[in-house]
Amino acid sequence: MCRFLVYKGKDEILLSKLILDPTHSILTQSYDSRLRLDRRRPHNGDGFGVGYYTAPALGPEPCIFTSTIPAWNCINLSRLASKTTSSLIFAHVRATTEGNLSDSNCHPFRYRSLMFMHNGGIGGWKHVKRRLAVSLSEQWFVNVQGSTDSEWAFALFLDSMERAGVSPDDERAASEGFGHIVLRKALLKTIERINAFIAEIPEALRTEDTRSLLNFAVTDGHSVVCTRYVSSCTDEAASLFFSSGTSWLEDLPASSPSSAPSPPSSEPPAKTFRMARLDKSSSTILISSEPLTFDRDNWVTVPTNSALTIHNQTLMIHPIRDEFYSSNPAHERSAQFAQTKGQTVTGPDKSVLIGEVGNKAENGQVSPGRTGGCGDAKVDVVSGAIRRLRVG
Repeated sequence: MCRFLVYKGKDEILLSKLILDPTHSILTQSYDSRLRLDRRRPHNGDGFGVGYYTAPALGPEPCIFTSTIPAWNCINLSRLASKTTSSLIFAHVRATTEGNLSDSNCHPFRYRSLMFMHNGGIGGWKHVKRRLAVSLSEQWFVNVQGSTDSEWAFALFLDSMERAGVSPDDERAASEGFGHIVLRKALLKTIERINAFIAEIPEALRTEDTRSLLNFAVTDGHSVVCTRYVSSCTDEAASLFFSSGTSWLEDLPASSPSSAPSPPSSEPPAKTFRMARLDKSSSTILISSEPLTFDRDNWVTVPTNSALTIHNQTLMIHPIRDEFYSSNPAHERSAQFAQTKGQTVTGPDKSVLIGEVGNKAENGQVSPGRTGGCGDAKVDVVSGAIRRLRVG
């Protein structure tokens, strides 16, 4: 699977301070993913992409740079990131699950002012692809250039926007923004339609796992909406974190007159960053598949099956209420499914969970006629809550 990063700030930031310099930057995650537990494919080396918005005078469309070269081996990425600033940045490193190795399959994807990326996979994709494709209008069907399930999901998002009465081609909205509510509703509709396509697969053809990991990120250049989602009552979604504060700062090492000089090295030293919080504002917001620092106090885990929205530097989290949602605070989920897909899951204390199993059900699916969601299972609320509150 993949990893992605979102930056939304009041001020522009140098791309290298997010992509290259931090101790656990997204470039580092491409070859040393600390939270990736599937050691069969330990690298996210199937290409990468960076998308960012420029000065309004240059137009509302984001600039996107993609390459099939592994991120750690691309000199052009270093050259670009060290001289480019933006106040809204998407970055993505890819470990392919669907689609071949090509620039057209590298995230983020773009349509006019909209930008989209995905970490995860659509369950039962070979049976879903035709159903999804025929549901699209001609414009969004022919707009797909690559072969990934992620780009088809973006086409479905654009189609969902149009069906809701909001045209992605609206030039005024493209320059001023479509609004966070429009983006969130279209993204939730995209998830709803994907689940409906999977439900249509005949039982005789369900020869592969039909659970989906749908960590999406979409922006119109003004607002950002991300989801952390799994189509299962019993499994955790792939990890997603956020950090907010007044500024993203580099901690400069204290110099000591008596310290011996460091031996020369061809490798640049790793830099330590932190989120400064001088007041209660959220002038800087980061969203990442894995924390960029190892300071747990800097990062908050996004709840499973929820949508995270950034609008006017205000951060909001909304639950995704469908058949896979549970309002029960003691509801437990297993980390095993995400781990088999090369993903990871963290507990409330941000420690990595190793295949812990909560309420059991085959493939994590609910029966087709069930409408009550995941909260119908009988659980010991008190003991479950105590277990989830334990740290260490």
